[in-house]
Amino acid sequence: MADFEPKIVAFVCNWCTYAGADLTGTSRIKYAPNVKIIRFPCTGRIDFMLLLKAFANGADGVIVSGCHPNDCHYSTGNFHARRRWMVFRRLLEFTGIDSRRITWSWVSAAEGAKWAQLVNATVEEVRALGPYKAYHDLAGKATEKEVTHG
Repeated sequence: MADFEPKIVAFVCNWCTYAGADLTGTSRIKYAPNVKIIRFPCTGRIDFMLLLKAFANGADGVIVSGCHPNDCHYSTGNFHARRRWMVFRRLLEFTGIDSRRITWSWVSAAEGAKWAQLVNATVEEVRALGPYKAYHDLAGKATEKEVTHG
């Protein structure tokens, strides 16, 4: 497992976290290259079923990050996302996905160093959890069942 490099998908707000990640690069702050960023206008626009889709497509962990509370460019988008997260955690428990595989954070456009720390901490936590294979195991069982009973 020492050679395991987790795949992390980050769903980020265009106005704050994406700009903060850009600042990280322009400031030449080094951080783990394990993250693929998907930019949204606002965290309030993120359908949390996309997080499940990320795991289905091979992600080992997910980051959701946007503007700090009361700094949202769309007024209340981050509050909507936070409320949905509270409900989504129950779905994670039901599906058996360890909630430690999802990191939720607020990163502003001026916090490039914070983005680097967030990515590095998430990569280390997910690396300690190991590869996420449960979704593929369940999908394989469903396919096997269809083949034998289909």
